[in-house]
Amino acid sequence: MAEITWKEIVLVVGVVVACYWNSLFCGFVFDDVSAILDNEDLRPSTPLKNLFHNDFWGTPMTEERSHKSYRPLTVLTFRINYVFSELSAKSYHLLNLVLHAVVCLIFLRVCRLFLDQKSSLVAALLFAVHPVHTEAVTGVVGRAELLSSVFLLAAFLSYTKSKGLDNSIVWTPIALSVILVACATLCKEQGITVIGICCVYEVFVVQGFTLPHLWDTVLGILRGKDGLPYSLLQTLLKLIVLMFSTLLLVIVRVQVIQSQLPVFTRFDNPAAVSQTPARQLTFNYLLPVNAWLLLNPSELCCDWTMGTIPLVESLLDMRNLAIVAFYSVLGLMVHHGVRYSVDSSKTVIMALSLIVLPFIPASNLFFPVGFVIAERVLYVPSMGFCILVAHGWRKTTKSCNLKKLSWIGMAIILATHAVKTVHRNWDWESEYTLFMSALKVNKNNAKLWNNVGHALENQNNYERALKYFLQATRVQPDDIGAHMNVGRTYKNLNQTKEAEDAYMIAKSLMPQIIPGKKYATRVAPNHLNVYINLANLIRANESRLEEADQLYRQAISMRPDFKQAYISRGELLLKMKKPLEARDAYLRALELDRTNADLWYNLAIVNIEMKELSEALKNFNQALELNTKHKLALFNSALLMQESGDARLRPEAKQRFLIYVEQDPDDANGYFNLGMLAMDDNKNEEAERWMKKAIKMQLGFRSALFNLALLYSQTGRELDALPVLNELLVYYPEHVKGLILKGDILMNHKKDTEGAKECFERILQMDPNNVQGKHNLCVVYFEERDLLKAERCLVETLALAPHEEYIHRHLSIVRGKIAALSAAGQQVSPADGASSPAVEEKKTPLEKGKNDKNTQKASPAKKPSQSKEQSKKLLEESHPDKRTKIKSTKEMKEIEKKRAAALKRLEEIERILSGD
Repeated sequence: MAEITWKEIVLVVGVVVACYWNSLFCGFVFDDVSAILDNEDLRPSTPLKNLFHNDFWGTPMTEERSHKSYRPLTVLTFRINYVFSELSAKSYHLLNLVLHAVVCLIFLRVCRLFLDQKSSLVAALLFAVHPVHTEAVTGVVGRAELLSSVFLLAAFLSYTKSKGLDNSIVWTPIALSVILVACATLCKEQGITVIGICCVYEVFVVQGFTLPHLWDTVLGILRGKDGLPYSLLQTLLKLIVLMFSTLLLVIVRVQVIQSQLPVFTRFDNPAAVSQTPARQLTFNYLLPVNAWLLLNPSELCCDWTMGTIPLVESLLDMRNLAIVAFYSVLGLMVHHGVRYSVDSSKTVIMALSLIVLPFIPASNLFFPVGFVIAERVLYVPSMGFCILVAHGWRKTTKSCNLKKLSWIGMAIILATHAVKTVHRNWDWESEYTLFMSALKVNKNNAKLWNNVGHALENQNNYERALKYFLQATRVQPDDIGAHMNVGRTYKNLNQTKEAEDAYMIAKSLMPQIIPGKKYATRVAPNHLNVYINLANLIRANESRLEEADQLYRQAISMRPDFKQAYISRGELLLKMKKPLEARDAYLRALELDRTNADLWYNLAIVNIEMKELSEALKNFNQALELNTKHKLALFNSALLMQESGDARLRPEAKQRFLIYVEQDPDDANGYFNLGMLAMDDNKNEEAERWMKKAIKMQLGFRSALFNLALLYSQTGRELDALPVLNELLVYYPEHVKGLILKGDILMNHKKDTEGAKECFERILQMDPNNVQGKHNLCVVYFEERDLLKAERCLVETLALAPHEEYIHRHLSIVRGKIAALSAAGQQVSPADGASSPAVEEKKTPLEKGKNDKNTQKASPAKKPSQSKEQSKKLLEESHPDKRTKIKSTKEMKEIEKKRAAALKRLEEIERILSGD
């Protein structure tokens, strides 16, 4: 076997780069979204062990909705990509390109076992440029094929060294092969088939058996004429080791999927649920279709499910001729491979083993799979195809008449395939380009119409998306998913009635409910979302909450382990003021999945509704243990700590707010609450900095503006507070507390009685019964020396608050002043009287940071991908300026101090008035 030269390495790698350089500019499309963007197993916050408990898409293998595709080593490489570049698609595509180059080089080495130097290089180049590989190389999820192929070929090469120079068995390469087979299987299931390839190699290449020779040997042994040859004993021993290894891997694999096959529907693979003979005929027809994709990859499609290939339902169907032709050609090649012992036969039989054996798991012949045709599963079988083509090319080049023509023909094939591959890569640039290219090939696949609609929907182009979704329902009227898409799009277009009608059609296509029966074999788990979507739509109507609850319960009755139904029902029960039932729903969901941080978060929200604040904090902490960067849990747990009044919790609350703003630097609420914490700790400069940051992030941030002004007022910087209050009142001209604070500053520090009067009069225009505004206006009248008007004003104020002692005292003082002036013989004019030192702040002064807060809302988490606008709720909704009604002992003391300060100021007013 000739070694691979550096020139050949450079040539092969150069061809791969030339064909796939533009794949670096493609994004995450189709299955990449589920495997990469939505897969939590890629995130460093997810425990590494989860990779070995979940399937390829991040779903626990124990769940019924799992696809049972167990590929932890492939997911591990995705996770490595994430560590270095997070969700930058370019690094993922680059690694796929590198892996394809590696596979091509190892394949070249394998070809050298059966072909000469030139033809093996031709086989490797053909494999490198074949357009059918674009799905495996340019599609990121195709990495499963690439990695599995690396280990598969390496295992085979290792096994080829298991025969010593003296024809003895060398066990080290065999042991290494078994390890590499296990790695290949952990990358993709088809990796285990290399053991069959090794068996074929051992029997027909190493031992040189032909079928007649093998038959004669077996008959001789059975008749007792011949003993077992030593070479045959060696072969049997090696085959037993390989078979035992295979059996062990199969047992482990069956245990991993818990002896359950994945659940697929007739939409994924129509033939799988068809009756005889349609099922058998269709599955056999798919074999020549796959062979044709290798021979003529001119029309490639990313999705061959649903109505792409109509069922072959009769023996009279003309497509059966393709089946006959396929098996005829295959039979002739098998006959040539096993009948003769020449090198050509060995090459053919090994090429056929590479084609047939790795394709068996995806053939549907032994068990159904979730697709009709998938181009990426042809990645390994195409190796055998390339060997056959190169072998045939070598035969033709030996003919003098055909040598030149064969070279020209192969050059044309390589060039056209390379151009087609580069062009095909651009189809994978985005989901829209990918699915539009697929519709050019096949217009009878409703899934493609749906997927184009999804791509447009992601661009918020709902009108165009709706046209594609409606076309999907016309192509496949019984497609539940298509009707659900129509309903969702109508909802996005605010056409509620049409949305409900579409959901009702989808619901009517669901099987009838039979109590106590699961529908795992009849209903795809995602189709059950029709109940969730319809319930979410109608629950916006307060009069239909019970109807929505009934829909959630229907979904649960059809699938008792339907976690999302419990989550959505819990949210509804909270809305219906049934926290106990909501808690039960979330606890049931937690029985199904205790590792879901969102569920613990939702349970904490229920605890808050039930005033179980310590339990809420405990559940928030549990959510953060599972996901240290759970934004809603970080924010609301910090808020709960802050509002508890426990100074010992403030450092942790601050730390969580800091993590929150690091994750969401554009949310002003995080900075605002950091400012409030600083105010609680009397760190005024820090509080000022955070408040200014919040205002910068969100212009007109009501709570931040008011509390910054209040901070200035309480720290002797009243004049700095005025511009902030003016800005506040531009956005919120009816902000009562802002008007009171501004009037106080204008009266006491600017001596602007007219400005103060305007503030208090505006308050009374909005709320004539506002005692604080009314009283402060009375003080303005007194300051203006209009004692009679001040008296009338105080009488009116007293009528509003007859039990307020300070109003009684002030009225007595004013009347005493009027009486004193009258006794002195002075006429009491509207401008007569004495000056007042301050505007009274009423008996309940403005409390620092408690009466004007504009914070986020805490709501049950729906999905990790949901927006924060959908997920935030106030801990208390009784007043728009309050976060919660919780007050600590320290806060109560502060309030009492301020009350005492206010009373002291009352006394000062009384002393001044009495002494004038």
